[in-house]
Amino acid sequence: MSKSFSDYREYLNPQIISRINNLDLRARLVVEGFMVGLHKSPYHGFSVEFSQHRPYMQGDNLRSVDWRVFGKTEKYFIKQYEEETNLRSYIILDSSKSMGYASEKTISKIEYASTLVAALSYLMIKQQDAVSLTIYSDKIHKHLPPKSSNSYFQQILRELTILKTSSNTNTAESLNSVAEKIKRRGLVIIISDFFDDVDKTLKAIKHFAHQKNEVIIFQILDPMERSFGFGKDAIFKDLETDEELTTQPFQIQKAYQEAMSEFTNKIKRECLNSNFDYNLLDTSTPFGKALFSYIQKRSRLH
Repeated sequence: MSKSFSDYREYLNPQIISRINNLDLRARLVVEGFMVGLHKSPYHGFSVEFSQHRPYMQGDNLRSVDWRVFGKTEKYFIKQYEEETNLRSYIILDSSKSMGYASEKTISKIEYASTLVAALSYLMIKQQDAVSLTIYSDKIHKHLPPKSSNSYFQQILRELTILKTSSNTNTAESLNSVAEKIKRRGLVIIISDFFDDVDKTLKAIKHFAHQKNEVIIFQILDPMERSFGFGKDAIFKDLETDEELTTQPFQIQKAYQEAMSEFTNKIKRECLNSNFDYNLLDTSTPFGKALFSYIQKRSRLH
């Protein structure tokens, strides 16, 4: 096993990890590869383990002092209970038809996103955090309330394993519905290509901020959706409406790239203005970038 982890980068590479059919194993390899890489990187100061104690402060109840720890260290520490140590994370995953797209030699956006969700869930539960999963397209298809047990992780994996893209997108309505379900604030993670009405979507995302939740956005795109580097003649089909367009891509490539840049920059700008963490990923991006963004946010919340 140690030889397998000698080059941790391969377990963060989407093309390599996608060859593993077992989603549970995928998630564990991604997280273990990330943790090895974290210790080998300049960011090794970031910890993925969180203490269950904090130093005693004047005014604390003496009955909360951990006397066993005092016996070993001669220092006073307070036991922290679940509501103090655990974070609730709400993962919201777009499963609309556009997420099923994959250009040549890449994995689909939904496969990339599902692996990311599995890895994040495994990491959260490993840290004794509670995780919730909501899957939506034009409506909410599945909502799992936040829990933190290993058996619950298996339930999340089952939902991801049977997941199929379906229907058009109604991100704004779905996000508003999820916001109404959140009874205790936490960390909201939204994973989508955001191919929808941008203004309505951004307004819905801000709904979570009004509830004092922290928000991370992962916008998942295919490399060709960003570059539009197709051949001479092509037929483009909208995965959600089945509408077709025949064109010569090189003639509209520049205009397309400008429109795509404007689209992603608008989402990024509005997220930053609202103090949301925004991450633009394509399906060739190593999973470590997304996990590190989560770890940074997680460490700032404690």
